[in-house]
Amino acid sequence: MRKLIIAALMVSGAGMAQAETVYVRAGHLVDPENGTVEVARLLRIEDGRVAAIMPDGPVPAGAHVVDWSAFTVLPGLIDMHVHLADTPETNNPAEPLLHSAFEVAYMGAANARTTLMAGFTSVHDVGCYRAFADVELRNAINRGDVIGPRMAAVGAYITTPGGGGEVTGFAPDVQVPADMRMGVVTSPADVTLKVNYLFQHGADSIKLIATGAVFAIGTDAGQQELSEDEMRAAVEVARARGSWVTAHAHGAAGIKAAIRAGVRGIEHASLIDDEGIAMAKARGVYLDMDVYNGDWTDEIGRRDHYPDDYMRKNTQTTLAQRQGFQKAVHAGVKLSFGTDAGVYPHGLNARQFKYMVQWGMTPMGAIRAATVVSAQMLGWEKDVGALSPGHYGDMIAVAGDPTKDVTVLEHVAHVMKGGAVVK
Repeated sequence: MRKLIIAALMVSGAGMAQAETVYVRAGHLVDPENGTVEVARLLRIEDGRVAAIMPDGPVPAGAHVVDWSAFTVLPGLIDMHVHLADTPETNNPAEPLLHSAFEVAYMGAANARTTLMAGFTSVHDVGCYRAFADVELRNAINRGDVIGPRMAAVGAYITTPGGGGEVTGFAPDVQVPADMRMGVVTSPADVTLKVNYLFQHGADSIKLIATGAVFAIGTDAGQQELSEDEMRAAVEVARARGSWVTAHAHGAAGIKAAIRAGVRGIEHASLIDDEGIAMAKARGVYLDMDVYNGDWTDEIGRRDHYPDDYMRKNTQTTLAQRQGFQKAVHAGVKLSFGTDAGVYPHGLNARQFKYMVQWGMTPMGAIRAATVVSAQMLGWEKDVGALSPGHYGDMIAVAGDPTKDVTVLEHVAHVMKGGAVVK
C-alpha cells in the first residue's frame, strides 16, 4: 500500500509541476527557429508552456528554479521514425510471433521511457506489427500511466499481402494473428476501408509501405508494392480527416509514385534518384532518412548472423541512402530527423546527428531537422520543436556546445517535459 501511495504522489506531483510557474536558468540557449545561440537566458514556464525568455537575473522570492546555468539548453528533440510498441530487430524474421500482445505492451512502456530519457520528448511512431499497440501506448502516456514522449501513432502498416509491412520468413502453414494483418490491402477500395478503420480507432496519421523492406524476407527494397492509386486513396481519406500520410519507400519508382499520390513524407528514401529529389523539393515533401542505422545493422548483423537477405539489402541501401541524403541537403529539400529506432536499441537515437553532419548538414542544420523541421512535418510546430513563448516547456540540457560538436547530444544530462523535470 505504501508503494502505491508514493506512486500516486509522484504522478500528482508531475501534474502540479506543470500547473505552477517554473524558472529555468540556461547557460546557453540554442534557438533553432533563428539558428542562433544565446547566452545566460532565463525561461519562465507557466502551466507547462514557455511564457517568456529574458536575460538571466533575479526571480521572485520562493520561485521554483531549475538551474541549468552550467549547460547548453535546447528544445526537446523529435524523432520522426520510431517503433516503440514492438519487438526489437533480431536474426529471427519471425521474432514478432514469439511475443504476446501483453508482452509487447510492456516492451513499449520500457522503450518510451528510454527514449524520453535520451532527450526525445516527441516522436512519430510509424508502425507496429500488433495493430494499435502504438495508439494504446500513446494513450497511456497521455493519461500519465507511462513515462514517455509525446507520441503520434499510425496504428498499423498499410501494406500488400506478403509485402514489406508483413511478418514474413516462416513456414507457409503458420497462421499469423489477425491483429498483425490489420492493414493488409489488395485494392484502392480496400485501402479506403482500412485507412478509415485506423482513424476511427485512434491513428493520428497513416504509414504506407510503398516498396519492399530491408527487414522482410521475400521482398525487394527497390521494388514498388502499393500502386499509385492505392496510395492516393490513403491520401484522400487522410486529407478528408484533416491528417496526412507518410510512405516507407526505398526504391526510386516507389518514391516518385508516393510523391505523385500526395504523401507528406518519404521514410528511408534509400535509392532516391535525381528526379525524386527534384520532385520532393518542388512539392515540399519531407525526406525522413535514417542514415545511421545501416552501420548498426552491418556490425550487429554480422555478429548475430542476420539472414543473408537482410544483409544484402542493408548493403544495397546504406551508402546509396547517404549519397542521396547529401544530394538532398545540397538541393534544399526539407529533411526531418528519423532514425528507425527499434532496428537498433532505443535510446541511441542521437547517434544519427553525427552522420547527418558527415553527409552534408551543419550541426545547426541537424538540430533544426530534429526540432523545428520535424515539428512542422508533424503539424505540431505551435507546440513543440522550439522554446519561443507558447511552446511546451519541453527541453534538454547538455554539457558542451552541440552547434560545434553535435555528438554532445548523445549524452543528455537533463530532460524537461511540459515544465516538469523528468531527468
